[in-house]
Amino acid sequence: MPVDPWAIDTLVFSGLEARNNDSMFVMANGSALGSISGVRPGDPGLTVTLAGTTINCSAGVAAVAYSGQGVYRAAFPSSVSPGTYTAAHATLNRIDLVYLRVWDNSVDASGLAKGDVVYLAGTPSASPVAPTPAGTQIYMPLATISVLSVANGGTASVSTAVRPNTVAPGGILPAATAPSTPYTGQFYDNGTDLLRWNGSSWDTYYKVPGAWTSYTPTWTATTTNPGLGNGTLVGRYSKIGRQVTVHINLVPGSTTTYGSGNYNWALPFAAANNGCSYILQAHLLGSDRWMGQMVISPGASTTSAFFNLSTTNTRIDFMTPARPETFANGSQLRITGTYESAT
Repeated sequence: MPVDPWAIDTLVFSGLEARNNDSMFVMANGSALGSISGVRPGDPGLTVTLAGTTINCSAGVAAVAYSGQGVYRAAFPSSVSPGTYTAAHATLNRIDLVYLRVWDNSVDASGLAKGDVVYLAGTPSASPVAPTPAGTQIYMPLATISVLSVANGGTASVSTAVRPNTVAPGGILPAATAPSTPYTGQFYDNGTDLLRWNGSSWDTYYKVPGAWTSYTPTWTATTTNPGLGNGTLVGRYSKIGRQVTVHINLVPGSTTTYGSGNYNWALPFAAANNGCSYILQAHLLGSDRWMGQMVISPGASTTSAFFNLSTTNTRIDFMTPARPETFANGSQLRITGTYESAT
């Protein structure tokens, strides 16, 4: 059927037609004509605060979407108070809700046509939850108020974590959780990283890598574990997605014990179990300098060192307390390389 396109002279638009047209300018929620309710990112408007027991909400604007009704735009040019919060329960805590409500008689048969900020007290409970407005209501949460029992001090605090953000189509949506029905190419910011939906999963766009992270690369052996004593064992890594670059530095001390069997060192993350082994570099500085390799098997959480059997033999074998030379106080073992982690 034909529709009235916005905006042609002489055409008369119903409120529903205008709201449906406004859906074009608000991020979709995955349904036809559907939109995401919220305030504008970075806008301090519609912030709920307490002054004693009085609830205040600052001036601001919001888009309140409702299924089949398009987008209600609500603008509050000055602050508004929905009243005072209910007194604390004697022994049970409570969570209250403050929300922006739109009354539309054509939808809720309320006989009203207005928007306002509303307070709804929760139910005192050992495990309190915020209440849900009953009935057919067009609304958007703005804040919760946690009211401690009299026995717990009777104080109240506000959280605006429930207040959603919305952006124009194609904008970057700040949200604590991923959009439930994303479209290919959609971005959202979870507060730590920027993510993009590739059609089947979220790709993370990482910041420029900063300082590496320290970890303890546990040193073990296949027969008897060594003891570090007063030696030093340092591990550092950088992880970007599933790519891990790791460095291990081991210097035995005068009280170090060397155990027996083949040596292993713990990785910061288990390797991907994809059928591939990874080769890292190893360098041992003792009475001689030895160049070797570290091998990470598929799915392994440790790595083993391999060195030449002698200064004149190119065959390599596991590093042990005596191979490629006697590991001793002051020797230095350095390991570095990159591999793919399991997660």
